Amino acid sequence: MSIWVIFKLLGSLALLMFGMKSMSEALQKMAGPQLRYALSTMTTNRFTSVLTGTFVTAAVQSSTATTLMTVSFVNAGLLTLMQAIAVIMGAHIGTTVTAWIMSLVFSVNMSAVVYPALFLGIILIYMKKRRIVGDFLFGVAFFFLGLMTLKNTGLSLMEDGETYDAIKTFFFHFNDLTFWNSFLFLLMGTLLTLCVQSSAAIMAITMMLCATGVLHIDQGIMLVLGENIGTTITSNIVAFNANTSARRAAFAHLSINVVGVVWGLIFLKPFFGLICQMVGFDPAMSPQDSGFAFQSAIVLATFHSTFNVLNTLLLIGFVPLIERFVCWVIQPKQTDDEEDFRLYFITSGIMKTPELSVLEAQKEIRSFAERMQQMFGMVRDLVHEKDENAFAKGFARIEKYEGISDNMEIEIAKYLNEVSNAHLSDETKAKMRAMLREISELESIGDACYNIARTLNRRLKGKEDFTESQYNHMHQMMELVNEALTQMNSTLVGYREQNDVNRSFNIENEINNYRNQLKSQNINDVNRHAYTYAIGTMYMDVIGECEKLADYVVNVVEARMGTRQKGV
Repeated sequence: MSIWVIFKLLGSLALLMFGMKSMSEALQKMAGPQLRYALSTMTTNRFTSVLTGTFVTAAVQSSTATTLMTVSFVNAGLLTLMQAIAVIMGAHIGTTVTAWIMSLVFSVNMSAVVYPALFLGIILIYMKKRRIVGDFLFGVAFFFLGLMTLKNTGLSLMEDGETYDAIKTFFFHFNDLTFWNSFLFLLMGTLLTLCVQSSAAIMAITMMLCATGVLHIDQGIMLVLGENIGTTITSNIVAFNANTSARRAAFAHLSINVVGVVWGLIFLKPFFGLICQMVGFDPAMSPQDSGFAFQSAIVLATFHSTFNVLNTLLLIGFVPLIERFVCWVIQPKQTDDEEDFRLYFITSGIMKTPELSVLEAQKEIRSFAERMQQMFGMVRDLVHEKDENAFAKGFARIEKYEGISDNMEIEIAKYLNEVSNAHLSDETKAKMRAMLREISELESIGDACYNIARTLNRRLKGKEDFTESQYNHMHQMMELVNEALTQMNSTLVGYREQNDVNRSFNIENEINNYRNQLKSQNINDVNRHAYTYAIGTMYMDVIGECEKLADYVVNVVEARMGTRQKGV
C-alpha cells in the first residue's frame, strides 16, 4: 500500500468527520430552541422520551450531540434520570439513520449533491442572515465528499492485487464466528471509536472494507457492535466533572449498550442469518459480483437499525431497574457542596450549541445568586455574635464565601467568553451581555457582605458594642435587604414576562429612604452622646454597606429583565 493511499484514507476520514461536525452543529443552531423545548417537555413518559430521542438524533445526525444535550439537561435539572435514560435509548435508534445515508454512496453518484451544495454554501456563508444554512450545506458537501473519496480509495485497493490479497489474507484468519474472533473485532471497534470520537467515521470505514471484500461481513458486524460501546465514552468523559445525576445518565448510556452487545454476542449467528434473509444477501457472494458493495452496506445498515430497535424494545420495560442500578454504582460524592467551590451546571469538555450553553450559564448564575443570599444570612447571624471563637468561625466562613464569589465570577465569565467565539444571534449576544453584568453585580454583593463582616470584626476587636436601638435598626435594614435578595432570586427563575420588576424597585426605594432616615438620626444621637462617634461610624458603615448591597441587587434585576430604573 503506497503512502499516497494512506493519506487519501486519512484525508477522506477528515473530510467525513468535519462534514458531520459542521452539519450537526448547523442543525443544532437552526433548531436550538426547538430541540431544547422537545427534550424538556416532550418526555412525559418513557415511550414519548424514546420517540423524542429518536427524532432529535435523526434531525441533528449525531447521537453524541443528543446524549450530551441530555446529560447537560439532567445536570441542569430539566430532565429526570428516568427520562434521560429513555431519551438515550431513542438516540441509539436515531443514530442508525446515518448508516442508511452512507449506504447511498454505494449505489448513487453523490457528485450531483456535493458540488451544488458547495456552490450554494459559499454564497450563503457570505450572506450574514443565511450563514448557518451555508454551514449546513458545506457540512453536507464535505460529508458526502469524504464518503465518496473513502469509497474510491477502497476500490483502488482492489486494483492493487498484491496489497489487496495481503490485507484480505490477514483478515481471513479471523473469519470463523468464534467467541475470541468476535471479541477481537468488538474490541477493535470500541477502541477505534474511542480514539476517533466518531462512530460515523468508523462505520464508514467498516462499510468500505466490507464493500471491497477485505473484511468479511460478520467481522464488520462485530465492528459495528464495538462502535456502539465506543460512542458512549464521550458522554462519560464530559460528565466526569458534572453532578451525580449527569454522571448516572452517562453511565446508563454505557450500560444500555453493553447489555445490548452481550445479548447480541449470544444470538449472533441466528441474528446474522435473519438479517441476511431480510435483505436477500448471500454471505458467500464475491466482491466481484454485481451489487456486492451496495448489498454489504445495506446489511450493515439493517443490522445497525434492527439491533438498536430490538435492544430498546427489550430494555424499555426495565428503565426503573436501570435507574436503580446506575444509582447504586454512581454514589454521590462525599463533599460539602455548600462549603466548596465548584460549578454545578457548567461542564467542561466538548463545546455545545450556544442555546444550550446559555441555558447552563443561566442555571449557574441562579446557583451563584442563591449562594450570595446564603452568605448574607451568615452576616446576619454574625451581628449578634458575642463569643469570640464562634465569631471567628463565622467570619472565616464569610471570608471563604467571598473567595468563592470571586472564583464563580471568573469561571462563568470565562465560559461565556468561550461561547461568544461561536456564531451567535443578536438575541443570544444580548443574553451574554446581560449575564456578564449579572455575575459582576453578584460578585459585588459578595464584596458588600464581606465588608459588613469586617466592620463587625472591628467592633468586636475594639471591645465596643451597639446599642439596643442600633441593633433593632440594623435588623430591620437587613430584613429589607434579605427581602430584596429573595425577590432577585425569584426574578432569575422562569421567564422575564412572569416577573414584576417594580417590586424590586419599590424595596430599593424603601431601603434608600430608611438609610437616609438612619443617617440623620445617627448624627443627632452622636451629638447628644447616646453612643460614641466610633461606634456610630461602624453602625453607619453597616447601614451604608447594606444600601450598596441593595443597589447591586437592583442592578442584577435590571440586567435580567433588560430594564433600567428611571432616574438611576
